[in-house]
Amino acid sequence: MTLFRTVDPLVEPVTLAEAKAHLRIGHLSEDALIEGLIRAARQEVEKTTGQALIDQSWRLTLDDWPQGDVLYLNRTPVREVLSVTVFDADGAASIVDPATCQLDVHAQPARLTIASRPLPGRLLNGIEIDFRAGYGEAGTDVPDLLRRAILLLVAHWFEFRTSFGAEDQPVSLPAGYQRLVEGYRKPRL
Repeated sequence: MTLFRTVDPLVEPVTLAEAKAHLRIGHLSEDALIEGLIRAARQEVEKTTGQALIDQSWRLTLDDWPQGDVLYLNRTPVREVLSVTVFDADGAASIVDPATCQLDVHAQPARLTIASRPLPGRLLNGIEIDFRAGYGEAGTDVPDLLRRAILLLVAHWFEFRTSFGAEDQPVSLPAGYQRLVEGYRKPRL
């Protein structure tokens, strides 16, 4: 089972202007650094929590169907399943009828059941499930605690910018960060 992002979010949950206001910076000379820190902080929050903050597309690949009837989509909140594709031994794709799929977006992680599950013909990655996850298309759709966690990381990493660049993060996590994201951490299966 492999889960990977196929389409990145179009915007960040925290804007450059919001981060600069939080840092009390009025000049333009460090905008590129701050934008990099925002991106790194969003990625850290998403990794820690298992959340997709801004709408983005994901693909779950499976070698075979799980033994139970339920598939777990380990990136939340899931907004919709875009397609379920099964490949035969020759690599030909067939799309599973969406009418046979039922998605529970309220479960953590989201659950997907498929009434008619054709067997894959490929030994590896014979099943692909494409779905869209995220709180919405704008930063204002993201819960405030997660946005504050991003700002806290940006400020902490900005403070230590002379030692480490945005690409080296996370070097350390500030006090209070874990408390902000705790309620959103991904459950262990």
